[in-house]
Amino acid sequence: MDIRAIIMGLTFALMWSSAFSSARIIVADASPLFSLALRFLISGLLGVAIARLMGQSWRLTRPQLFATVLFGVCQNALYLGLNFYAMQTVEASVAAIIASTMPLLVALASWLFLGEKLKPLGVLGLFAGMLGVAIIMGARISQGIDLFGIALCGLGALALAFATLAVRGATSGGNFMMIVGLQMLVGSGILFIAAPVFETIHINPTMPFLLAFAYTTLVPGLAATLIWFLLLDRIGPIRAATFHFLNPVFGVGVAAALLGESLGVLDGIGVLVTTVGILAVQLSRQPAPKST
Repeated sequence: MDIRAIIMGLTFALMWSSAFSSARIIVADASPLFSLALRFLISGLLGVAIARLMGQSWRLTRPQLFATVLFGVCQNALYLGLNFYAMQTVEASVAAIIASTMPLLVALASWLFLGEKLKPLGVLGLFAGMLGVAIIMGARISQGIDLFGIALCGLGALALAFATLAVRGATSGGNFMMIVGLQMLVGSGILFIAAPVFETIHINPTMPFLLAFAYTTLVPGLAATLIWFLLLDRIGPIRAATFHFLNPVFGVGVAAALLGESLGVLDGIGVLVTTVGILAVQLSRQPAPKST
């Protein structure tokens, strides 16, 4: 893994983790599904316009088209939609920690259902990661956390893990910005249909809302997604997923700095155990170096 890939991975992890805090600000002043649909519409149109200026084609390969639709549904509509809805009652740090279990879920499903061999380090990492989440959830449940919101975050993580497994290798072939823009438009269309069904649509255009909406639209929404696709193409999904081990740390840190969310002793222990578990799983799945 070269220095450029490392910088891309660190940048992606920080951008992605910060989205939970900005989402928490957004849902304080707007209905979550409608505001997310509006964000995807703007991000998607910008992405497609930038792609055309870059000379990228509307014509996608069949695997790319499949990946575009599946990620639009699973990542944008389900994963982010469920997380936005949940963060009306769930703290950003908790949502970020649950979302960070995605690589654990991918490794577990690959091991159980796809016949992928998992080294002892990976097995230990799975148990450590789940133990860390259990420590955090146990502490928060005793404080009266909203279990329905937690369940929504968990379903979102499952949806993203499914999409990640389903589109392995399907994003290769270029046209990355076009894929990013189109999959956001797919998610936007679904959420615009779902919003009036599940919520009362409202927007209170306060300054914190406007700043958080602009940041979420351009940075985690557009820039981070593009960096992720480029990273997948550069080093492959297994190596790229290693950077997810930083999400619990970055997610909790940004929430504490930006929103003033408290971090107890058990929270700190849980974050540390989860982070080590995710790192162990990803390291165990790295391909062995080729002999010369």
